[in-house]
Amino acid sequence: MASFRSSGQELLNWRRKLLGEGGRAVDLDWLLDLQGGLSWSSMQKLYFDPYRSCELQESLDQLAIIWRIHLKDQIPLQYLIGRCPWRDFELEVSPGVLIPRQETELLVDFALERFKHINFGCWADLGTGSGALAVALARSLPKWEGHAVDLSKKALSLAERNLVRLAPKVEVELHLGNWWEPLKPWWGNLSLVLANPPYIPNACINELEPVVRDHEPHLALDGGPDGLFAVREIVSGALGSLSSGGWLMLEHQHDQSDEVIDLMNNAGLENVYFGNDLQGIKRFAMGQHPIVRASN
Repeated sequence: MASFRSSGQELLNWRRKLLGEGGRAVDLDWLLDLQGGLSWSSMQKLYFDPYRSCELQESLDQLAIIWRIHLKDQIPLQYLIGRCPWRDFELEVSPGVLIPRQETELLVDFALERFKHINFGCWADLGTGSGALAVALARSLPKWEGHAVDLSKKALSLAERNLVRLAPKVEVELHLGNWWEPLKPWWGNLSLVLANPPYIPNACINELEPVVRDHEPHLALDGGPDGLFAVREIVSGALGSLSSGGWLMLEHQHDQSDEVIDLMNNAGLENVYFGNDLQGIKRFAMGQHPIVRASN
């Protein structure tokens, strides 16, 4: 790996100049960290000792080129460098596939709270995209049977690469298709299903920041007139697809909690409850298939 040495003062002047051209400091520092190899803590040390030297994995000139493309075309930095840190690993990402958000990590946490001590089961990730949820489940539940579903061939190819690289010893079957349909052979046997479906009302798409609206796939964003088109389809299929006692856990829009909870209750799921995101907003809904008791 190439190494580029810079003085602290040179780097701080470079940073100040680029921020003067626009953009957010947190994004530039993210670029310095992920592409340049300079951690936030190392950056802070330069403020106290600007004569300290540092080594970068990328030249400041090349980092400036990436930053200016980001500013000019509003292209997500994750797409420009092809990577995105998520949980305790780094995903490959590319245009045409949604960039995984930090709050979605909590969906895995809710799942593991219930299942981390259970040695075997069958999980599915509906709408896997880059494979973020699938990779996290495969690494955390390595003895489970796993399935990842997506309507996009490009997304499935990307998810497969991430799974092979990040969870090489775990077999996860990938399925092309819409939500539950490709999993028909496993209906009634799914212990855990996670989904981060499109949930933004289509009238709100144009109100998104250009970096999202103009570059991330609308297939993964547009949830129909009220944002619940995909959520309804997923919830309506849960009772026939989950195993006895199985759980459906999904992410939704910040103002959809009451409606999603009602959908789950009306679909026949039990023990329905919500979970908060990092800002304390109701962002997740969980529901359980009724436990079928064996008759005497």
